[in-house]
Amino acid sequence: MQHHAARNATDTGCGSAASDEQVRRGIEAMYFAYRAFTSDPDLILDQIGYGRAHHRTLHFINRDPGLTVTALLAVLGVTKQSLNRVLRALIEDGLVDSRIGSRDRRERQLYLTDKGAALERRLSQAQRARVRAAYHAAGPQAVEGFRLVLEAMMDAEMLDRFRTLPPPHPPAAPPSMASRTEAAE
Repeated sequence: MQHHAARNATDTGCGSAASDEQVRRGIEAMYFAYRAFTSDPDLILDQIGYGRAHHRTLHFINRDPGLTVTALLAVLGVTKQSLNRVLRALIEDGLVDSRIGSRDRRERQLYLTDKGAALERRLSQAQRARVRAAYHAAGPQAVEGFRLVLEAMMDAEMLDRFRTLPPPHPPAAPPSMASRTEAAE
């Protein structure tokens, strides 16, 4: 897989090459930051028998109510079998509603129920507070630099997916329980 960053592997963007020590420290900082970023939701998820895949699924459905299963597969980059296992649990537990597509009856559109939206808010609240505090501490120039570093680390396909994410939609009214269907097969 060709990485976007490979084009400028030695250029830090500051006109100087990154030392091995800077790269190592950056990798370590990302590791520890990711552990901190996921720690609060992990505690909640563990209590209810879910994992990070459930959180990611709830996040992207919340971000784009009515998202199709096909679109969610593309965003998450997982297999249909993996997603179906996660979706089945979320649907059975009353957190996600799967409806027949409004444009194509073969598609399934996904919505969070009130219960699902509440869990997504609870999971994301600490993460948003942590990111907001870090952004405030680092300042706007560092925030922009951080985004550029993250984008430079993505391969071309992932970068395209990131850049073409639709803008977040306001949450839609949760569908009635009568409209619930099984996850796409």
